[in-house]
Amino acid sequence: MDVDRQREAVTAQYAKLARNYDARWSHYLRATTDATVARLPLAPGAVLDVGCGTGALLARVASEFPASHLAGIDASPEMLAIARSRLPADIALRQSWATDLPFEEGSFDTVVSCNMFHFIRRPSAALDEMLRVLRPHGTLVITDWCHDFVSCKLCELYLRWFDPSHFRMYSVAQFRALLTAAQARDVRIDKYKITWLWGLMTATARKGPPATAMDSRAQAQVAT
Repeated sequence: MDVDRQREAVTAQYAKLARNYDARWSHYLRATTDATVARLPLAPGAVLDVGCGTGALLARVASEFPASHLAGIDASPEMLAIARSRLPADIALRQSWATDLPFEEGSFDTVVSCNMFHFIRRPSAALDEMLRVLRPHGTLVITDWCHDFVSCKLCELYLRWFDPSHFRMYSVAQFRALLTAAQARDVRIDKYKITWLWGLMTATARKGPPATAMDSRAQAQVAT
């Protein structure tokens, strides 16, 4: 399936799910939000939620870190409409995809993503964008399903056949490789289960310091 068709499948699916999403997945949302918030920096600063959905994670961050400046993006207008209805008006919400974030380079101290990464067909491009909008030494926190668990392997087989919005799950080793290839620093990945079915992982990483003039000259020499 090409990117455009998969995007259509994602938006169509969440247009149907949006109204009942929070009630249907309340335990799952609470557990994954808890795991993500627990791994945020003590002072997360300006925070972007990539794939913010109905705003559950942003609502938690706003409550626990009232001094933070928050923003969120999601591909589904229906999910964003619910997020707008529950979140303070000063939280910037935009309709966009993870591979094309509508923010300037270095806009955020922390970028988070929860329960979304398995939809992305261009994971390297999405990670590049998340790191681009981070400030130097900023923190990236991503929670998603983990393919290391047998229950998730079985779920993956089902989703690949019957859910056109799904792309793939990653093992801890595969996700670490993606983050390393994106030049993330200090990568740490914890895996855990929240029910017999849901095996998850939360990855934290940092953006490296800005390139120096010496770094740029060295890269130019390698290129020539």
